[in-house]
Amino acid sequence: MLISPAYAQAPATGGDAGLMSFLPIILMFVLLYFLMIRPQMKRAKEQKAMIDALQKGDEVVALGGLIGKIIEINEHYATLEIAPNTEIRIQRPAVQLLLPKGTIKTIK
Repeated sequence: MLISPAYAQAPATGGDAGLMSFLPIILMFVLLYFLMIRPQMKRAKEQKAMIDALQKGDEVVALGGLIGKIIEINEHYATLEIAPNTEIRIQRPAVQLLLPKGTIKTIK
């Protein structure tokens, strides 16, 4: 005969073999959680806390790099003074960074 007979392999004994085959996949998900998902959730939580704590007089950087001072703020919008007598209205989530007081004067 040219073709040799094929025999079935005996089943593995015990439940450890099934768990051990999934262990690398489980470890990859745990590693993904601690390296990517958890830090991203932490940053989002910090950003939300910063946006909720905004108040009149804060100096901020908005999306697009606009720097201004909050002169009016409500639940959804903030009005920034970006130059003398120049005001713009932005959404609160558009604020990227809260600057220390007096930063705008040192930039000019």
